[in-house]
Amino acid sequence: MFEIVPQFAVPFVHVRHPNPGGLNERLRDLFLRYERSGDRYANPTPFVRRPETLYESRFDLFSWPDPEIAELRDFCWRNLFRAVAELNGYGPDVMRYLKVRASAWFHITRKGGYFGVHNHPMASWSGVYCVAESQQAAECGVLSFINPNATNTMFVDPSLMKLRKPFAYGNQDYRLSPGELVLFPSWVLHEVLPFAGDGERITVAFNAQISQDGPAARF
Repeated sequence: MFEIVPQFAVPFVHVRHPNPGGLNERLRDLFLRYERSGDRYANPTPFVRRPETLYESRFDLFSWPDPEIAELRDFCWRNLFRAVAELNGYGPDVMRYLKVRASAWFHITRKGGYFGVHNHPMASWSGVYCVAESQQAAECGVLSFINPNATNTMFVDPSLMKLRKPFAYGNQDYRLSPGELVLFPSWVLHEVLPFAGDGERITVAFNAQISQDGPAARF
């Protein structure tokens, strides 16, 4: 027997909203209006390095009363719970006792904006949803995930230089398009490369913790 299999794999989930146009237009208008309110809706304690051309909201976005936000929240949770069920093999008997606690926020990024390397402690899953994207350069505003196999370039010779995916070296870059959601384990380091486009790059991000509520379920 001869078999090549991936080991130590990291699950990423890609979802595309079936009809994002109307929702994204309303979200864009809403977020730009909140941005114009100044510090009232801005994150009061920014931590990760970012320039002035990136606006970050408070982290309680999914509790705001706007119907557009509730619609996006439901879309995110529906797909997050589907991913949890499929990846863990949970059936309805387990899933009905799981609940999510989360922080969520939006970014408005203009020319020159970026977001430094970071991960999201005290969360199990994170997600990024693209509301609007203005693209120019090849790496403009790319969401880049750092390869977690930190020692994989200890020694490289021709037998390792051109490994195919999922075995390949290097980071994984995603250019999100409007209506696209990516879910990933919160421990994975990532960054947003400098945005060089005209207009705005608008995204919604969240961190989630999953807990059990109600009678004990069989895991």
